[in-house]
Amino acid sequence: MAEHTEPHTPHRLLVVEDEPSIRALLESTLRLSGYEVSSVMSGGAALLEIERFGPDLVLLDVMLPDLDGFEVTRAMRAGGKNTPVLFLTARTDLSDRIDGLRAGGDDYVTKPFSLDEVLLRIQAILRRTGAEEPPSGEADEDDESILLFADLRLDERAYEVHRAERYVPLSPTEFHLLAYLMANANRVLTRAQIVQHVWGYDFAGDVRIVETYVKYLRKKIDCVEPPLIHTVRGIGYSLRLPREHERDQAPQAPVADAANATEAAER
Repeated sequence: MAEHTEPHTPHRLLVVEDEPSIRALLESTLRLSGYEVSSVMSGGAALLEIERFGPDLVLLDVMLPDLDGFEVTRAMRAGGKNTPVLFLTARTDLSDRIDGLRAGGDDYVTKPFSLDEVLLRIQAILRRTGAEEPPSGEADEDDESILLFADLRLDERAYEVHRAERYVPLSPTEFHLLAYLMANANRVLTRAQIVQHVWGYDFAGDVRIVETYVKYLRKKIDCVEPPLIHTVRGIGYSLRLPREHERDQAPQAPVADAANATEAAER
């Protein structure tokens, strides 16, 4: 049995890069790896090509001649496009990486990059957004594809989340993070576990990426009562119902009981 989805349709990747040599190298490498590829040189052209080409993933340079990559991503998200974005950039500062993720990006590769690394990150993004595996097809498996907790419902097959019967739009990374929390409801997950499972590789200790995405999830999921995503100080996060004593009360030892209300996530 083939491991890729090429027997049906190859994944479509859009390369947005204004440097001809890098663009040509990425195009040829991705095509040789079995992807269908389109490429453009500017942010404005990228927004048009996303509509026309319908990519499964966008490889997006940050420094573009018109709109920068962050602006392109924000415009995509504002227009309801949840297509995953892998940023390609010469910027190496952590603050730039955080800005890219806040703009709605899913991952970040700094130049000069290894083509093997780019391919691995593409595969990781497609895998965690559900595009890596072909639909397996039997409706009988719905029990496994639907996660339920309190009034929260996540359908991995339909790629939908509802809280209190209200549809909640999530980015691919937010969706995958929530699915991981729900699959481990009432357990404490460390930041390292979350990074490894959701991003698929070591983020070199940049745990603020986890905190940033937990913040995004809280704004969308915990905008109604009761709050479900809780912080365990010094350890990580847990999806659970709040305990009676937690509201408006400072946490006390032991560490296992140190989950705060929503405000404690960002320090």
